[in-house]
Amino acid sequence: MSRSPHHATQLRSLGSHGTLVPLPQQPALQNSSSHSRASLCEPRPWGLSCLLALQHILVLTSLLCASHLLLLRNLPPGRLSYSPAQLLASSLFSCGMSTALQTWMGSRLPLVQAPSLEFLIPALVLTSQKRPLAIQTPGNSSLVLRPCRGPGCHGLEPWNTSLREVSGAVVISGLLQGTLGLLGGPGHLFSYCGPLVLAPSLVVAGLSAHREVALFCSAHWGLALLYVLIPVACVWIVSALLGLSIIPLELSAPIEAPWFWLPHPAEWDWPLLTPRALAAGISMALAASTSSLGCYALCGRLLHLASPPPHACSRGLSLEGLGSVLAGLLGSPMGTASSFPNVGTVSLLQAGSRRVAHLVGLLCVGFGLSPRLAQLLTTIPLPVVGGVLGVTHAVVLSTGFSSFHVADIDSGRNVFIVGFSIFMALLLPRWFREAPVLLSTGWSPLDVLLRSLLTESIFLAGLLGFLLENTIPGTWLERGLSQGLPSPFTAQEAQVPQKSRKKADQEYELPFPIQNLCPCIPQPLRCLCPLPENSGNEEGGSSEPGETADLLPGFEEQCQV
Repeated sequence: MSRSPHHATQLRSLGSHGTLVPLPQQPALQNSSSHSRASLCEPRPWGLSCLLALQHILVLTSLLCASHLLLLRNLPPGRLSYSPAQLLASSLFSCGMSTALQTWMGSRLPLVQAPSLEFLIPALVLTSQKRPLAIQTPGNSSLVLRPCRGPGCHGLEPWNTSLREVSGAVVISGLLQGTLGLLGGPGHLFSYCGPLVLAPSLVVAGLSAHREVALFCSAHWGLALLYVLIPVACVWIVSALLGLSIIPLELSAPIEAPWFWLPHPAEWDWPLLTPRALAAGISMALAASTSSLGCYALCGRLLHLASPPPHACSRGLSLEGLGSVLAGLLGSPMGTASSFPNVGTVSLLQAGSRRVAHLVGLLCVGFGLSPRLAQLLTTIPLPVVGGVLGVTHAVVLSTGFSSFHVADIDSGRNVFIVGFSIFMALLLPRWFREAPVLLSTGWSPLDVLLRSLLTESIFLAGLLGFLLENTIPGTWLERGLSQGLPSPFTAQEAQVPQKSRKKADQEYELPFPIQNLCPCIPQPLRCLCPLPENSGNEEGGSSEPGETADLLPGFEEQCQV
């Protein structure tokens, strides 16, 4: 990985930091912070912002089409009572609204909200238990979706019921995730997530989609590899000219779709709330929260900002939960969460801007209001979808590996934590997928919960890394927590002057009109607002030695440097 200093002019990837920066190079770090601050705060030209927004739209569309396609293929043969384009349009509308809220008053990072794989896995578990055992899905083929015409269509009820139940799980996950954010619990736990918690999670996140990427790219490896050399639009045009229309029939068949519609709750029917949907919703909320916290840390570091404070994390998770509730009520089978592929796009484009994120939200809302335009996005060939997901996840994987240098990777303690977290997070999901006998406790909702959580690789990596990091004794320097700062990747933050750190912290503050409402917020919800200055390390101030003690009592004395 390159560590040359010329990458620091505007936005650097995680691998460009190298080892701990010595004190004589502090001015360079300060300059890089100012450049990143400019890249986030100063709006870019409108023309460039529109082009960057289109890049993010293509990445989001790839993730959206992939998740919907994998879910619909997992259902038994059946029919839809509405156009598949309307299903995609409702998801795009909720993603656009969630993205706008997230960048305006959520975490304030330029994060695009999209349906992540953390929603797909519980949805597959929830729908697979209803499939007859005799039904097998072909390896690389696709089920042909045809719209139901008439009330007596055969196979209509199973599809409607399954999708309504998944939508109910999405609503439950949004309510739970929003509640967790309002209470501020995940935001405060985030302070205990050092490099040895977040870096394994990023590595597993980069590897989590390799099976799906291989499935899509196998349709035509030539087109998939061509995307690495030229942009998506060029590959799209080349495939159309050569007649290589390797497109899933589920999403791109010429089906009647309106040019304009206004998404509203109960468009097709209300979400179905069942005990099984409750179990899947709990798994979705826990996995999506874990993934989003990793996205916050990764995006903040790519922009050379301070680690997201607890109040920014709490607001972000709350508004992500609101977006998932909206998506479920609109009938979408996928919720909204911060997207790792779009964070990887920020690293590839070497640019991050709130204006770009706002434009992405506006475009998503526009596509959501027109199912016919949403259907146009589904004409992207499957190999291109696989190539997009492969490149962006590869960036996340590489940044995860490059983050290990912050801690003492030669330490036997750290080697065990990293290896065990990654290995078990990859082993358990694979074993459950290939187990000859499904997990059965005798109660279906508990089966759905256990199978969903134990196949969420990012959740497993984060949970195992968090428990091991905060229970196995180690010094602050060994753990990559220089000077006892309880935030991820702080070994480099400790080299940044206090004044620059405070300026970076201002990026996470609420907009000025909303800041005036903070004194009116009830005390239990004050976790959503920044603390006053000099009130502790949440706003970048210095921390006392005892504030970041391990969760296991008695280790504080051993952890002092």
